[in-house]
Amino acid sequence: MKRLRVGRLTVTSKTDRSAVTSSIDRLTVGSKTKYSAVNARVSITKNLLALLVSASLVTPAWAAPSPSLGIVVYADRAQVGAALASVGATVFSGDRLSTAQSGSVQVRASAARLLLSGASSATLSQDDVTPAATLTGGSATFSTANSKAFALHVASAVIRPNSDKPTVGRVTVLNPKELIVKSTRGSLSIAVEDDVREIPEGMAYRVVLDPNAADPQGPRGAGSKGYGSPPIKAAKSRFIWFAVGVTIVITGIALPEVFESPDRP
Repeated sequence: MKRLRVGRLTVTSKTDRSAVTSSIDRLTVGSKTKYSAVNARVSITKNLLALLVSASLVTPAWAAPSPSLGIVVYADRAQVGAALASVGATVFSGDRLSTAQSGSVQVRASAARLLLSGASSATLSQDDVTPAATLTGGSATFSTANSKAFALHVASAVIRPNSDKPTVGRVTVLNPKELIVKSTRGSLSIAVEDDVREIPEGMAYRVVLDPNAADPQGPRGAGSKGYGSPPIKAAKSRFIWFAVGVTIVITGIALPEVFESPDRP
């Protein structure tokens, strides 16, 4: 009888050698299986890490909330989007404010306040670092503490305070091409592209955004020599305007004292 020694195994017969060979094969297969399982786990781990890295790159774009623009300080039959507006609610760029026929809503945004009258609507936005809104219907009054505190858009026109002095302005949309702009405290700046003009304190103007529009009937036009005369337009004029009267400074609009004084907190 021949003895065959394999490691610590001593094979004494052909049957034993077959058994040892089978054991070695099983060990080899087991090692390969274990190696394959380790590779599979490593592969899965790599895939998960890749997904996590991808998610970390994408998440800020859709998960990070936009910075708040301001808060609602007064609301009566008003909405922010589809929800009822409530005092203390935070508003963001892109939010749409609207009021019922006899409603109103007031928003504080840093050094400015925006008041929408009844049957009015506006969408909040931000011009660089300046809070802004686009008035799409009705009337809006804004109060500012400095020239960069707020900007109001109406179609292609942009109305903003003309100085760092406390300013109160009121804008009413007549139709998509016409609006009334009043300065009740301080002076305003109205710009349509590169055509920029000043509205002095206490003045109100009817603004026609289509320079080719017919001269409407009304009081003397800005820059004209007499009543009923068409306004004088510059070569690059983007709009025409007509003086429609003098407003009562500060007290011409019924607003809370805190709204009339934008320097107060």
